[in-house]
Amino acid sequence: MWRGPFPGARPWRARPGVAGRLAAGGEDSSFGTRPAPPFNAQTVFAVDGCLGITVLQFGTGKFLRAFADLFIHELNEGRAAAGRVVAVQSTGTERAEQLNRQGGRYRVAIRGREAGRLVDRVVEVQSISRALAASKEWPEVLEVARLDSLELVISNATEAGYAVDSIDRPADAPPRSFPGKLLQVLKARYEAGLPAVTVLPCELLEQNAVRLSGLVLRLAGIWGLAVDLVDWIHNACRWSNTLVDRIVATPAPDDPLAADPLAAVAEPFALWLVEGHPGPVGDHPSVDTVDDLGPYHLRKVRILNGAHTALVAKAMPMGIQTVRQAVEDPRIRPWLESLLFEEIVPVLEGRTEQPEPFARTVLERFANPFLEHRLADIALHHDVKLRTRLAPTRDEFRRRFGRRPPILEEILGEA
Repeated sequence: MWRGPFPGARPWRARPGVAGRLAAGGEDSSFGTRPAPPFNAQTVFAVDGCLGITVLQFGTGKFLRAFADLFIHELNEGRAAAGRVVAVQSTGTERAEQLNRQGGRYRVAIRGREAGRLVDRVVEVQSISRALAASKEWPEVLEVARLDSLELVISNATEAGYAVDSIDRPADAPPRSFPGKLLQVLKARYEAGLPAVTVLPCELLEQNAVRLSGLVLRLAGIWGLAVDLVDWIHNACRWSNTLVDRIVATPAPDDPLAADPLAAVAEPFALWLVEGHPGPVGDHPSVDTVDDLGPYHLRKVRILNGAHTALVAKAMPMGIQTVRQAVEDPRIRPWLESLLFEEIVPVLEGRTEQPEPFARTVLERFANPFLEHRLADIALHHDVKLRTRLAPTRDEFRRRFGRRPPILEEILGEA
């Protein structure tokens, strides 16, 4: 259960091996690429023994690679092996191809302060068995859906991916929308007579699993799919709402880690809250279950993600490139503090635990000297993020206090 209002990941101590030698700069610190072998869903490229493919993941970006995939790697390095991942790139092919060239291996640096001590370690993550590009390898994706060993579907399609495309049809290979792709995966598994799976969406939307299942079921109705299949998707599959929290960045150009095109830098803090069944990742110390995600989602999205989106609007036009540079800038820091403590936190008082201390912790995390979190990365789907992360706070501030919040009005304009 929930460990308190500001939990961090408990220290993770993988057994000595590849990760330890990498951190020490030992014999495994070289990093190369190798040709990708032909895909066969029954073939597993394991690190220690034979681990089955248990996870189908929609998303190949650095957040999932330094979060879910890292957690699975750490579990595999310990006593509670979680299995291997097949990662699907929904649009484009370049990242999937690079993952395969590197044999699914890449590095994540964990850097920052945790419990008053400096953390600086590098892990070579090896949980990804294979990456597939949906546009070219959709039959192979459906082949993974039919694996006996599959237990879990993870996604990070961003807020913009939560939409049904009217052009999608049951025979498309693949459908354009993420709900369409997921529906075909579940349909293939059901028709193979295999057990239902757990779905853990990582998109930063409140009740993300409820929303996603609703979109999938709506599309199933549009497609006129069998009642038994619809019932299996709705009642047999486990749709668990989640909240994810970890800041992940790209290595600086002068960082030796940048030699790996898939490398990422992450803060020590990591938290994956699950409302329901977590599947094979549930044994990781950064994964926790709660009865109601609502208050935690409200606090995290409105404060941390809202501040990120506000910095894109304010700091990027001033030529500031990273979150750390923004919070260290004397023109931006007071502005951001006023936004947080005079406009966002007052709206959250009484609705979630300790919003003001959480906001102060967020400012400390933003100032992590080891993270170069680029505002250009946060700016992806900026208009959607303005509507979901800042506009509700502005509207609630107006209703609650009977006046306009000046900074939120400045950011949002007439939105």
